Amino acid sequence: MGLNVGENWGRTEEVPADAVWIDDDSAARELVAEARRANKSLPRLCLTGGDLCRGLGGGRDTERLRIGGATHVRVDIGAVLIDGRLDWFIAHLIARRFRLRGRVVVVANTDFLGRWNIAPRAHPGDGLPDLVDSNLTLSDRFEAGRRLPSGGHVPHPDIRIGQSAALQLDFDRPIPIRLDGARVGRATRLSVRTETDCLDVWI
Repeated sequence: MGLNVGENWGRTEEVPADAVWIDDDSAARELVAEARRANKSLPRLCLTGGDLCRGLGGGRDTERLRIGGATHVRVDIGAVLIDGRLDWFIAHLIARRFRLRGRVVVVANTDFLGRWNIAPRAHPGDGLPDLVDSNLTLSDRFEAGRRLPSGGHVPHPDIRIGQSAALQLDFDRPIPIRLDGARVGRATRLSVRTETDCLDVWI
């Protein structure tokens, strides 16, 4: 369904007893992927850290979470075929070969990537992950890096941005792929789709 403009999202409630407390995206992704591969229900997660948590406005205030002040939201997740092998992510997919040169592709389900506001328009409940696709010169890369914490790197003529529930990405040779910070292999073709409104989280 996705999030509608002006629609209230989330409600204050107690963290359920069966929720798994998680403080980073990689650990959350592992639980989600494990459940999907086993064809089981997705776990209910209480997030105390990571980029998805930050993008949702959460933090490490575990005392507030323990006394019933948590916010419950239902978010999207990303499913990706990596040269035909299915995997999942909750916050972001990154495809890049080198840090300082070459093409960099980010598919973001939330706005933050570490200290960077990599995809300022991204929202994990709108059904539309954000694509950030760039191949900058070295000088432009340093300038964009300076602006990344505030999200001021876009718009830029050499950074393609967009939103889509399904993406097809092709590379001229195998490129390393990271899902929520975990390296999962290399690929020349990625097919990404959104599983909307499916993961219950408390922040």
